[in-house]
Amino acid sequence: MSGRKDNGDDDAAFRAAMEDVEPIHDDRLAPYRQRRRPEPLNLPGGDEQEREPADLAIDTPEFLEFRRPGIQHRVFRDLQRGVFEAEATLDLHGFRVHEARPALGRFLDHSIVAGHRCVRIIHGKGRGSAVQQPVLKQKANQWLRQRDEVLAFVTAPRWDGGTGAVYVLLSGKYRGRD
Repeated sequence: MSGRKDNGDDDAAFRAAMEDVEPIHDDRLAPYRQRRRPEPLNLPGGDEQEREPADLAIDTPEFLEFRRPGIQHRVFRDLQRGVFEAEATLDLHGFRVHEARPALGRFLDHSIVAGHRCVRIIHGKGRGSAVQQPVLKQKANQWLRQRDEVLAFVTAPRWDGGTGAVYVLLSGKYRGRD
């Protein structure tokens, strides 16, 4: 260690002095809890063809943020940091726009009825689209803002999808409806 020779007598004396000592336990700390990955839902396909509202020419930012008035800053910040655990996930990879909207609507309806508070929607980064732009990201940004049940949404943290996914905070007001 520091260049000194180890003395066996010192070690024995230390062990003898410490034999009745018990470690101090701090029960106030919560044990580390491994985050479980939400399981993707396999929603049945719907034949309903919803009409698309006029497309808004929105320049979609890289990081999405939306918060309804009245949402506390702390709650919104916790959503941004990934403190809320996503209780369900919808993966829209490979969906066309006309397929994605009904799937998103069914997913949100199912999540509300199931009592979920926070869900994750994976819209992708748009690298596979014909125009090399995030089409579903822009549409998800529009559609989520139109739903009254959606209190807030933010781009997911980098470790959970980053700019290819959003965390959505759902209102408890609509829970339990059919």
